[in-house]
Parts: sequence; structure tokens; C-alpha cells
Amino acid sequence: MQSALKSRLLLKKCFFQHNRKSLLLQKYNSVSNINSSQGGGRSNYDNNKSYVKYIAPAALLSITGAATLKYYLDNQNKSNCASKVAPTKYSRDEVSNHKTKETGVWVMYGNNIYDITDFIEGHPGGSNKIILAAGGNLEPYWDMYAIHKKPEIISILQGYYIGELRKEDWIVEEKKQGPFANDPKRHPALIANSKEPFNAETPPVLAADSLITPNDLFYVRNHLPVPDIDVNNFNLHIEGNGLSKKVSLTVDELKKYKKTSVVAAVQCAGNRRSEMNPIKKVKGLSWSSNAISNAEWSGVLLIDLLKDLGFDENSKDVKHIHFEGADEDPTGAVYGASIPADKIFKKNLPIMIAYEMNGEPIPRDHGFPLRLVAPGIVGARSVKWLKHIKLSDKEYQGHWQQNDYKPFSPNIDWHNVDFKSSPAIQDLPVTSAICYPPIESVFDESEEEVVLKGYAFSGGGRGIIRVDLSNDDGKTWFTAELTQADQDIDDMYSWTLWSCAVPIPKDHKGKMDVVCKAVDSSCNTQPENVGPVWNLRGVLNNAWHRTNFKIEKDDD
Repeated sequence: MQSALKSRLLLKKCFFQHNRKSLLLQKYNSVSNINSSQGGGRSNYDNNKSYVKYIAPAALLSITGAATLKYYLDNQNKSNCASKVAPTKYSRDEVSNHKTKETGVWVMYGNNIYDITDFIEGHPGGSNKIILAAGGNLEPYWDMYAIHKKPEIISILQGYYIGELRKEDWIVEEKKQGPFANDPKRHPALIANSKEPFNAETPPVLAADSLITPNDLFYVRNHLPVPDIDVNNFNLHIEGNGLSKKVSLTVDELKKYKKTSVVAAVQCAGNRRSEMNPIKKVKGLSWSSNAISNAEWSGVLLIDLLKDLGFDENSKDVKHIHFEGADEDPTGAVYGASIPADKIFKKNLPIMIAYEMNGEPIPRDHGFPLRLVAPGIVGARSVKWLKHIKLSDKEYQGHWQQNDYKPFSPNIDWHNVDFKSSPAIQDLPVTSAICYPPIESVFDESEEEVVLKGYAFSGGGRGIIRVDLSNDDGKTWFTAELTQADQDIDDMYSWTLWSCAVPIPKDHKGKMDVVCKAVDSSCNTQPENVGPVWNLRGVLNNAWHRTNFKIEKDDD
């Protein structure tokens, strides 16, 4: 029964790709007439791959079972390799130029090159995910999904082998000069908005896959070069009002304190900034909707540490707590920020000095060896590479606290802005976004509905109680199913993932527009349009999120 089922699945995949039995038979009959010398475009051999990979194996599987199929595939690959006098050599640039169905989709695994154009539509995980590796290496993606690293999967991949990477391209020359020369390597799937300093967001099609964002795919926000810190020579310095003396702690000494873990989202103030530009151009990185990620952070609660050091939380001499990182510019100025002391001492936010991210030491891009994690507060205050904490009666005076990350009215622009007139952003407003399917995806009207996925989040510990979607600009609404962390609704620092099946409108006219909005535990919701929240720095955009799809009519 199992072999027969596998056979039917393989046959279905083949018919899905070629659509008509007559075409399959035509290709079968032409197998013996392959003209390998044909130049330009894709060869007849390429066109007949589907028979070799699907029809023959499926028939064999139905007759003799899985063991014989594996033997067939192994020997088919050996035969293909043996028939080549020498593998074709390609440069890395040539591979990178093959990213679409029109050019052919090529990928690398090890130093081998594969043309997977014929496979992408049949990929079990969806074509939108496998296409992320187009023109590049498969390894970083297969590292995320270990199911691929099985002999039978490798065997299937071998059927798409077309050549090898030329030897001079095996090792890519690393940048060795300049302030960013020692930055860490990043996952190729990250969508970069700037390279120096490096800033990148999670690919939308992967963002809603898991409540916890993998470390490699967590969005990156850097203001300066990433410091390379020797943890054995690193100390955290704590001083200020309410403390009898300055204290310095090594990472190992800090780890002796009670360990606490919290699942919390970190979001850049400029998340969804790009949606403001059509109204009027704003300054800043052109973030789309995924300058936000979610992780489990582990470390020491700041309030626990301060109490142990003898601090009186009722002290009237402490109104702000300053945090500085080890990242610095050429003049020696460091990144710093401050948080009102009441956020910790009265509102009991679980602000922590973290040393682990998703059960591992925090990666360099995210603050190794220590970073501040301020749940529910804008990401700009969660200082990375944390080296200095100061308790003060005044707000931090650095640039990013005083002259950036502040909200303004739409009537304020660069000619009349006064940064001293506005408070620094702390808690984040409620927001949501559609992550999947990708914008302008194509659906057939016979599918009747589209399943959408995304996230929702609100600051200050306010959980999400509802996410609504509409396919007619707000006249009709559909309520999403929510996936949330195990946290109280009024102390929720994790984002919420959602999923919703939205009907394709009967009068779609070839397109489908969808909007989403979230409601938090204080019944705050999102404004309908971007106009009222536009501001010169493009921060805190939380208008309804919008996407659109193409709808094709069923010709049958």
C-alpha cells in the first residue's frame, strides 16, 4: 500500500508539471533521440528529465518497492556522472545570474551546481521558499530544515546536476579592510537594507513559520561596526545614584545570579517605514514589514541585580537608567540609550541583561556576550554589546536618545523640527502584518479562498486579543486564528502569529486586495491609513497592513 501511494504521488507530480499524457508520451518516445550537442537554451536532455526522474521511478516503485527505487536512482546518478568526460565548470557569477524561471533556477550544494527549474513548482515546502536559494548556496537553508540531509533527498538533487563550481571560486575573497571588515557572516536569506552598517530583515515567507525566530533569521539592526569581543577580557560596569560604589562584573560572575527566561519580540521603530514613502519621502532605512523578530532570551533581571548590589528601588534620585554598548564610531562615541526607571521599579517590566538567545550564546550580530532586552519597548533601547549601566536623575544625552527615535505630527518636517519638543519613543503601538503568501501571488478562482499568515504585536506587555482581515477594504471582516506564547494577556511580550482563510471575492476582476488589523488587550487598534501617522523619520507606522494577489479565471 505504501509503495503504491508513493507511486501515485510521483506520477501526480509529473502530470502536474506536464499537464497532458500525450506530451509525456511524446517526451518518452524522444528519449533515445537526445541531441546533446544542441546549443543555446535548455537541451532536449533537460526537457526529458521529468520522465527520467518521475515516470520511470514511479512505475518501478509500484512494481518492485522502495528499495529497488533507491537502487535505480543511485545507479541513474552514477550513470549520469560516468557518462561525462569532465564536468562543466561555472563561475559563481554565472550561477548567481540564474534566479528565475526565465533564466533557469540554479543552486549550489558543496561545489556542485544543480538546475532545479523543473522542480521548484513541485517542492513540498512551496516554490516561494525554495526560490530563496536561487543563484546561491543550498546549505544555509538546509541547515534550517534538517529533513533535507537524507540520502534519498540528496539522491533526488543529484538528478539535477549540471556541473561544478570552478576551483578559483571555491573560496570567496573576504573583505579585509575598513571598519566593517570583521563583521560576522550572515544568512543569505536575510533581506539587506544596508551593508555597512549591516541592517536586514527576515524574509516574509519565513517569518510566520515559527513562533520563535531562528537566530540566523532574526532581523539585524546595527548602527555601527560589530565589535569582536573577547569574553575573557570583558566586564559589565554598573554605577550611579543609589549605589555605594561602582561595580564590575565578568560574564561568568553575572551567570551566578538567578537565571530568568522570557519570550519577547524586538521591533525596530522604523518597521514598515517603506509604506510612508508614497505619501512623502522619509529619511531612514527603507524597512518593509519584517524589522521585527521573536526569541527566547535568558539572563539576569536588571531589578534582581540592582537589589543585590544594594540599590533602594524607592530612591528619588534615579529617574532614568542609562545603557551603553561596546560598538563605537571612529571618534570613540558609543551607541547608548536610556529607559525611565519607573518602567522597571513600578511597572515591573522584565528588563534583563541577556546572555542567551534561543538557548545559545547570543550571536555577535545580536549583542554577544551581553545585551539589554527591554520587552515591550522599542528595539532602539535594547542596547547590544552592553558594557555600561548608569543610574541617573537625567535622561541619556546621546544622539540616538535625543535626536532620533522620536514621534512627530505629520505637519512637522525637517525645516521646522525641534527634537527637544518630543519625548523619546518607549512603548510600541499595536501593529500587524501579512507575511504569506507573497504580494502579487497568483491564485485560480476555483481555489475559492486564500490562507494568509502573519504576525501581530503590541508594546508595554499588552497581548493581542484579535486579528481581523478584510477582502473589500473593511466592509466585511474575517477573524484569524491566533498562536501565542504561554504568557498572560496583560503581560505578553511575545508576538502573536495568526492564520486566516479569506474567500476570493466573486467579483474579483482579476485581483484580490486584503487588509489586516490587530486589537490588543487594552482594545487599542490600528488606524486605517498611513497618512495620519506619517512623520519625517518614518517611525511607528501601524496603519492597516495591505497586500494584493492576482486571480485567474478557471478556463474549464
